[in-house]
Amino acid sequence: MTSALSTALSSQIASLLKQGLALHQQGQFHDAQVLYEQALVMQPDHFDVLQLLGALLTQTGEFTQAVNFLTQAIRINPNDAACYSNRGVVLQELGFLEQALASCDEAIRLKSDYAEAHYNRGVILQGLRRSEEALASYDQAISLKPGYAGFLSNRSVVLQELGRLEEALESSSEAIGISPNHASAHSNHGVILKELGRLEEALASYDKAISINPDYADAYSNRGVALHALLRAREALVSCDKALSINPDYADAHSNRGVALYTLLRVEEALASYTKAIQINPDHADAHANRGIALHALLRVEEALASYTKALSLKPDSVNTHWNLSLGYLLKGNFQDGWPEYEWGWGNTERGTKRNCPQPLWLGTESLQDKTILLYAEQGLGDTIQFCRYVSLVAQLGAKVILEVKHPLVILLKDLEGLSQIIPAGNILPEFDYHCPLLSLPLAFQTELHSIPPVARHIGSNPEKLAKWRTKLGEKEQPRVGLVWSGSLTHKNDHHRSLTLAQLLPHLPPHFEYVSLQKEVRDIDAGLLKQHQEIKYFGDALEDFTDTAALCELMDLIISVDTSVAHLAATLGRPTWVLLPYCPDWRWLLGRDDSPWYLSAKLYRQEQIGDWSGVLEKLKSDLFSG
Repeated sequence: MTSALSTALSSQIASLLKQGLALHQQGQFHDAQVLYEQALVMQPDHFDVLQLLGALLTQTGEFTQAVNFLTQAIRINPNDAACYSNRGVVLQELGFLEQALASCDEAIRLKSDYAEAHYNRGVILQGLRRSEEALASYDQAISLKPGYAGFLSNRSVVLQELGRLEEALESSSEAIGISPNHASAHSNHGVILKELGRLEEALASYDKAISINPDYADAYSNRGVALHALLRAREALVSCDKALSINPDYADAHSNRGVALYTLLRVEEALASYTKAIQINPDHADAHANRGIALHALLRVEEALASYTKALSLKPDSVNTHWNLSLGYLLKGNFQDGWPEYEWGWGNTERGTKRNCPQPLWLGTESLQDKTILLYAEQGLGDTIQFCRYVSLVAQLGAKVILEVKHPLVILLKDLEGLSQIIPAGNILPEFDYHCPLLSLPLAFQTELHSIPPVARHIGSNPEKLAKWRTKLGEKEQPRVGLVWSGSLTHKNDHHRSLTLAQLLPHLPPHFEYVSLQKEVRDIDAGLLKQHQEIKYFGDALEDFTDTAALCELMDLIISVDTSVAHLAATLGRPTWVLLPYCPDWRWLLGRDDSPWYLSAKLYRQEQIGDWSGVLEKLKSDLFSG
C-alpha cells in the first residue's frame, strides 16, 4: 500500500472513530457501533477500534463479544494497562473471577498507580469473598484518587461485609458528602443502617436513592427488606414488586418478595418466589434457605431438609440455616442428627446468646463426679419447664447442680429433684467447674425418642398456694377447665399459635366452669372477657408461676395454645389439650395426637395453615363427649 493510500485510510478511520466516539458519549450506542465496525473492516488490527468496541459492548451488556475485542486489542498492544483493567471488568461480569483478577493484576503491574484498576480488583475480590483483600484494594484506589464517591461507596459495602458497621457508615457518609446525588451510595448507606437496626433511617436512605434514580431496582428491593423488618410486610411486598417490574430477573428481589409473602401467610406464593430466585441464580444461598423455611411450613419436611442442605453447601457457616436444619430433623423425630445441628443455633434469636464462661462447656464427655456444674435456661419459660427434667440426670452423674433460671420460675423449680442451688438470672454466680445450657442436655445425654426422660419431679405449688386458690375459686359445682388462648406478642411464631377469645368462645359448651390461666389479656380480648363473667379471670393476682401451678392443679382439664402454661400443666400431670398450628414447634413432632415428652398431653392440630376451625370443632366435640 502506498504512503498516500495509507494516509487516506488512516484519515478515514480517524474520522469514523471521531464520529463514533461522539455518538458513544451521547449514549447512541447502536449508531456508534456501526461506525466502529466500519472502521474495523478497514483495519481489523486497529488497536483503538478494538478497544472502543470492547468498551461499548461492555456498556450494552454484550460481554462475550466485548471480551473478544479486548483480548484482540491486548494481543496488538500487550502494554496497555487500561485494556487489561477493562477486560477484568468484563470477565467479572461473565463470572470468570480468577481470570478477571489476573487481568487486573496485570494492569496494575503495568501501571502501579492506576486507581481504577485497583478499584476493579476490589470489586472482583469481593465477588471471590476475599473481603480483607478487597478492602485493601479499595483503600489503595482511594489513596491514589481521593474524594471519589464510587470508591468510598464500595468500600462501605466491603466494611459492612466484614461486620465493621460504624466504619462502613462513615465511608458511605463520606461518599454522599462528596456526591449527594450518588444513588448507590445512598442505597449502600441504607443497607448499613438496616444492619445497625436503624430501620427508619435506612428507609429514608432508600427513598433518597429512588428519588435520584426512580428505576433503581436494588434500592426498591432493599427498601422491601427494611419495611419487612419494620413489620410492614404488605408495603414490603409492593416495594419488591416494583423492583421486579424494573428488573424481572432480579434474584434478590424474588427472594425478598418471598419473605414478605411468607410473613403474610401466603406460603405457596412465597415458595414460588424462592423457586424463581433459584432458577435465575442457582447459587443463591438465601433463596435455598428461605425455600426450606417455606417447605417446612407446608410440612414438606424432607424437601425442606434438602433445601437447607443445598443452602449450606453454598454458605456453610450460616447459623440460621443450620438452626433451621436442626428444627427439621427434630420435627421428624430424627434426634440423632437434630441435636448436633441444634448446637449451631447460638447467635440465632431463638436459641439465644452463648454464655462466655472461662469454665469449659460440658456436653457429656467429661466425668462430673464431685464436680459442680452450672445449668442455665437460655430460652423461654416453657423451654425451661420442659428441659429441667435433665437436672436429676446430671445429679446422678455425681455432680453438684446449680440451676440459673428467669426470676418467675425460681420458686416453682427450687425443689427439683437433684438440685443443689437455684439462682435467679442476673445474680452473682457461685464457683463451678462446668457449664451447660438446658437445651444442650439432650445432646449430652444422646436423647432419642425412646429415651426421653420423664418429667421433672417436685415441681408444683405449695400447700399455702393451693389453699389460697381453692378459696378464691370457691366450691366446685362443675368440672373446671383452665384456658390459655394466646401467648406472648413478642414470640416469633405468635401470629401462628395464638387465638382470639372471640374465636374460642363459640366452642366452649356450658356445664363447665372456665378459668383463665392467663395473667395478661390483649386489648382485643379485654372487653369481650369482661362481658363473659362465666370465665373467671384473676390477672395480677397471679403473682408468679407457683400461683399458675396451683390453679392448674385445681383444674380438671387445661386447654392451651403452645405456651409455657401448656408445659407447666403437662409437667404437673394434669390432662392438657394443646392446640397446635399447622406447622407446630419441633417438640410436638408430626402426625400424632400424643407427646413422648408429656404423657398427659393430647394434641389438636390444624389441618390447613391458619385455619383453627377444625381444631375448635374437634375440641368442642370432645368437651361435649367428655
